[in-house]
Amino acid sequence: MDVRRLFTDQGDPLPRHCDLFGLSLSWELDGPVLPELLRNQRIPIWAVERKDNDPIVFGGGPVLTANPEPLAPFFDAVLLGDGELLLPAFIDALQGCRNEPRARRLQTLAKVPGVYVPSLYAPRYDADGSLLAVEPLNSEIPALVEKQTWRGNTLSHSTVVTPEAAWPDIHMVEVVRSCPELCRFCLASYLTLPFRTPSLDDGLIPAVEKGLTATRRLGLLGASVTQHPQFSDLLHWLDQDRFDDTRISVSSVRAATVTPELGRILAKRGSRSLTIAIESGSERIREVVNKKLTTEAIHAAARHAKQGGLSGLKLYGMVGLPTESDDDVEATGELLLALKKNTSGLRFTLGVSTFVPKAQTPFQWQGVRPEAEKRLKRLAKTLKPKGIEFRPESYGWSVIQALLSRSDRRLAPVIAAVGEGRESMGGWKKTYRAALNGELKPIPGPDLPAPPPWATVIHEEWDQNCTLPWIHLRGPLTPAKLREHHDQALNQTSSPG
Repeated sequence: MDVRRLFTDQGDPLPRHCDLFGLSLSWELDGPVLPELLRNQRIPIWAVERKDNDPIVFGGGPVLTANPEPLAPFFDAVLLGDGELLLPAFIDALQGCRNEPRARRLQTLAKVPGVYVPSLYAPRYDADGSLLAVEPLNSEIPALVEKQTWRGNTLSHSTVVTPEAAWPDIHMVEVVRSCPELCRFCLASYLTLPFRTPSLDDGLIPAVEKGLTATRRLGLLGASVTQHPQFSDLLHWLDQDRFDDTRISVSSVRAATVTPELGRILAKRGSRSLTIAIESGSERIREVVNKKLTTEAIHAAARHAKQGGLSGLKLYGMVGLPTESDDDVEATGELLLALKKNTSGLRFTLGVSTFVPKAQTPFQWQGVRPEAEKRLKRLAKTLKPKGIEFRPESYGWSVIQALLSRSDRRLAPVIAAVGEGRESMGGWKKTYRAALNGELKPIPGPDLPAPPPWATVIHEEWDQNCTLPWIHLRGPLTPAKLREHHDQALNQTSSPG
C-alpha cells in the first residue's frame, strides 16, 4: 500500500488516484478547509455524490470524535477514538471488501466498532426544526456508535521527523493520554478517558531512544505530563551526560507538580520556560471547574521554576466560564500582579481564551458568554502596563469554534458555501444568515430544516432534556454522568455573573 503524508498549507499534490483520503482534526477551525481540499483533489465534496471509483474520505481526531455532525455530510466514515485500535480494524475491513460496490463497502465499515458512517444515519426533526433523534437507516448497523479506547502499554510517538513540520525536527513522545483532573470544560480530559500512562522501560525509554537517532530535539506531550507516575524517573534518566546535546521541551504541566528539580533539568536541557494552566485567578471559579489548584500552589510553581533556573512562566486561563463575575476576572489580574511582585526576575506570560462549550464534556449544555469580550480587554488593561505579556485568543473566533462544536448537519451547507469567507467573522455571519433565509444550496438528499438561530447555537444554555446533535455517538461517559458532573460544578458556592 502506497501512503502519502501531506500538509494542507503547502499545496502538496495527491497521487493521480487514491483509494483513501483521510485527515485528523484537533481543532474546530481546521474543519472548514475540508470542502476546499476535496475540490482541489477533484473529489465530490458530498459523500452521497461519490461513485465507486472515488476515494473513501475518512476522518478522526478529537474534534470528529466529540461531534462530527457539522462535517458529517463530507465524510464517508468517521473513526471515533484511538487510532491504535481503529486504523487497523478500518483498513482490514476495507481490504476485505475493496472490490465491492461503494454502498456495500460503507455498510461493511459501519459494522466495525467505532466506525461511524454518516450516510447510513438520518436526523429527525419536529415541526419547529428541533432535533429529535439521529437514527440508523437499517437494522444491520448500530443505533449507538461508541468511541474506541486503546489500553495497550505504549502510546504514540513521531514516525516522521522533518524540518517541514509545524515543530521542525522535534521527536514527539506521548507521555500520558487524558488527564486525571477532569476539569469540567476539558475535551482533552473527558473525551480521552481513562487516564493512561505507558511504562517507562517498555514504552517511554524505547520511544525516546528511537527518536534521538534522528534528531536531538525531544518533545514530551500530554495534557499533564508530570502526572505520569514515573515522570521523575524519566527526568533523571534524561539528566545523564549522554543527553547533554539534547534539547527537551514539555507541554503544559500541572502547577502542583512543579519542583526546583524539574526546573533545573529542563533548564539544563534547553528549556527557558514552563507552561501551567490556572484557568482563573479566582479560587471560587477553580472550584466550579474542578481545577483542584490553590493560589499558594501557583505561587510555589513560580518560585520553583525560578529556583530551577528557568527564566519564564507561561500561564493559561479563561474568561466567560459558567457563573464567572467581574470580581473573578479581577482576581486573575491580581494573581498575575502578585506573582510578578513576589517572583522578581521571572518573565510572566498569560494566555487567555474565551470558554467554548465542547461536546462530550459536562459544560456541553452551557453557551459562550458575550461579556467575555469585555473581560479580555479588561485583563489587557490591567496587565500590559505592568510588564506582563498578555496573549488573548480572539473572542470572535471562539464564537466560531462554538458554532462548529455545537451544531448538527444543518451547518454543512454553511461550511461548503463560506469558502474564503471562513477567514473572517463577517463571512461566517453572512453565510449563516443566508442559510437561515433558505438561500444556500442544500445537501443532496432529503431536505433538512433551516438551522437554529445563531444565538441558540452559540450563546444559549441548552435544556438538559434537549436532544444533543451527537446523541447517537458515545464517548467515555454517558450524558447522564456528564450532567451529574455539570450539576456538581454549578452547585459549588457561586456568584451569578
